[in-house]
Amino acid sequence: MSKSVIIIGASHAAAQTSVSLRQTGWEGEIIVIGDEAALPYHKPPLSKDFLSGDKAMDDIVIRPAEAYETAKIDLKLGVRVGAIDRAEKTILTDAGETLPYDKLVLTTGARVRRLPVPGADLEAVFYLRDSADVLEIKAKAATAKSAVIIGGGYIGLETAASLRKQGLEVTVLEAMPRILQRVTAPEMSTFYKRVHEEEGVNILENVMASEIQKNGDRLQVLTACDKALPADMVIIGIGVIPNIELAEMAGLAVGNGIEVNEFCQTSDPDIYAAGDVTWHYNPIYDRHIRLESVPNATEQGKVVAAHINGVSKPYNSLPWFWSDQFDLKLQIAGLSEGYDDVIIRGDAENSRSFAAYYFKENRFIAVDAVNAPRDFMFGKMCLTKGKGLDKGKLADPSCDLKSCVV
Repeated sequence: MSKSVIIIGASHAAAQTSVSLRQTGWEGEIIVIGDEAALPYHKPPLSKDFLSGDKAMDDIVIRPAEAYETAKIDLKLGVRVGAIDRAEKTILTDAGETLPYDKLVLTTGARVRRLPVPGADLEAVFYLRDSADVLEIKAKAATAKSAVIIGGGYIGLETAASLRKQGLEVTVLEAMPRILQRVTAPEMSTFYKRVHEEEGVNILENVMASEIQKNGDRLQVLTACDKALPADMVIIGIGVIPNIELAEMAGLAVGNGIEVNEFCQTSDPDIYAAGDVTWHYNPIYDRHIRLESVPNATEQGKVVAAHINGVSKPYNSLPWFWSDQFDLKLQIAGLSEGYDDVIIRGDAENSRSFAAYYFKENRFIAVDAVNAPRDFMFGKMCLTKGKGLDKGKLADPSCDLKSCVV
């Protein structure tokens, strides 16, 4: 009998795993099950080019339908999986279909964190996670004049930039003392606040939304400090929660995500996980992490496919990310969490190009490069190879980057 791999979640990780399985020799059945009706698509453009109208749905699909057909990958879209039976090695769909598997891959991703305030479910209040969300936001933005965005992380700021480019008045509310506080240095937060304000975005920090109300044919956002902010639409972006419920119900080990080993195997050796949902060990940082990152999803998909096909290729990639806002391309290599020193290379106060190098106990751990691709590539190379950097030389723009390596 032909063997079967079932992949649950039609995500970046699923698209990569399915194709890599074929490329590395899997001859059996491959089934990808996704709860969205759309083909697997790129998520980063949702808050950028797709929202701004520069790209259509056909432009952001990862692969056309023909590519899956050619590779004999069976896509079951618009279908939810309700349960996994590990003893029988079957899954049950919401349509009542029971499907057997030899290997199962969970690429279930994450969902938006809901804002627990009155009025968060009103019409014209949106979250931004999938293409359907963005299509609704685009439809409203076409007639709206103003928007309030709750959440000053990357998604919130990218959305603010996209809506501002469409001519809307935009206000961003951040509950913490500064935007991007959880993910970057104060210098980077100050820089992004300056640029957004130069572009006409109103940023309010240390301000928490307490209620969203209907105000005639508009909305208003009430804050804990008694502000009332009128808007035609409200977009909430306060983080995501990994979709671990299927794994939990099946009795798999979970932490801040589905726990996997270096080959992306869960606590059941016949079940794998890849992408945003995984809680995995990273040898570069010597700790478990969960990454919301396309490169992570892609590399883990390759590791899963290789291991199912008998090749043990441990996952040990350096985390990296990017964010596009206005004319700024931010490229991030490494994880800055826990840093105790940051070296700024370039003029963060006046220009739109510089880099922030992060250190922990004098060890170089990450770089944020804004319109500075050379710094990004240099930092990524040093982190991958475990190279140290001289802080004094790094802070001196007259010193060539290569001379900073110690």
